[in-house]
Amino acid sequence: MPVTDQFELERRAMVARQLRARGIRDERVLAVMERVPRHEFVPPPLRASSYDDNPVPIGEGQTVSQPYIVAYMLEALEIQPSHHVLEIGTGTGYQAALLAELAREVVTVERVPALFIAALDLLAKLGYTNVEVVSGDGTRGVAAQAPFDRIIVAAAAPEVPRNLFDQLSEGGKMIIPVGSPEMQDLLLVRKVNGRPQVQQLEGCRFVPLIGEQGFTHRQ
Repeated sequence: MPVTDQFELERRAMVARQLRARGIRDERVLAVMERVPRHEFVPPPLRASSYDDNPVPIGEGQTVSQPYIVAYMLEALEIQPSHHVLEIGTGTGYQAALLAELAREVVTVERVPALFIAALDLLAKLGYTNVEVVSGDGTRGVAAQAPFDRIIVAAAAPEVPRNLFDQLSEGGKMIIPVGSPEMQDLLLVRKVNGRPQVQQLEGCRFVPLIGEQGFTHRQ
């Protein structure tokens, strides 16, 4: 059986066993998780683990997040086809590809040069034209392209960065892990009358968000 067919079978199984079985119900999220080739964003030596129920290392101390937590965050954001989305922590671009299929346009920020280059190459190779990859400090956001309808942060911050909240549109939503480098809570932050309304979702563990409004160095 060709490898591409095997990966397709593994994606279907991932969606059925890891996502639907755990309560993910957004059919648009489930469809893109089944469609986007996660294995393309994983280093070749680890591709056999691409659809496992855990994060996969991508180098530079970073990971592609566990499929369930990716789907959970996307579902919580309720992304619409008209939305302008900011992603913090591109990695190799897997979540950016999912966002590109859900939203009108995506701006994604990556701090690590090698991952920034990898994401540029992979997203172009796969034909995503509505994603702009930016190199820099994710805690600063991308003020020139604000406001954003949705913001998704794929690294843990000690608190919600003010820069990111300021770049959220009125009525918009941000999802972000907040806590210590060892353990965090996933927060859903809404901007209502210019103020944050915060809902605590579930415990999680992400790599630290490094930057002027994040952690100063990897713990």
